[in-house]
Amino acid sequence: MEDPFLNYFALGLLFFVVIVLVYGIIAIHDIPARIAKARHHPHEDAIHAAGWISLFLLHLLWPFLWIWAMMYQPERGWGFSHKPGEPTMPEKAVTELEDLKHRLAEVEAKVGLQDRSTQFEGRARPKTDLPEAMDSSAEKKHVPAAEATPAGSRGATR
Repeated sequence: MEDPFLNYFALGLLFFVVIVLVYGIIAIHDIPARIAKARHHPHEDAIHAAGWISLFLLHLLWPFLWIWAMMYQPERGWGFSHKPGEPTMPEKAVTELEDLKHRLAEVEAKVGLQDRSTQFEGRARPKTDLPEAMDSSAEKKHVPAAEATPAGSRGATR
């Protein structure tokens, strides 16, 4: 006394559950790609492709893809916070740079300095600017005896 209607209903319910589970898994794997698309992530395509790879790896990469997609903010970029003292917009950086150049030119004009590129034109730089001109005897006083031996010697010679 088998009821064919219940058998077909159970089979239809089984197919429905399997289809919903497969669709749910695919929809869940696509969440990082949707986040990346909403945030205009520069690696949106890579996150989407890695999501499909993660689907076949039983979602092993999925938490990392979520983090990767969430890290990028359109207004901040990759940084987690704005560093103090840095301009927030490129236009501000350019105006600040121009202001600093103008202030430097004013200070140089007050002090009477010329442009450094023309100052040493046609002659050698003074030896006081070179690091070799420093007093080497003061440096040798602080060198331990083991380091003061020539590089080629390996202990006592016979």
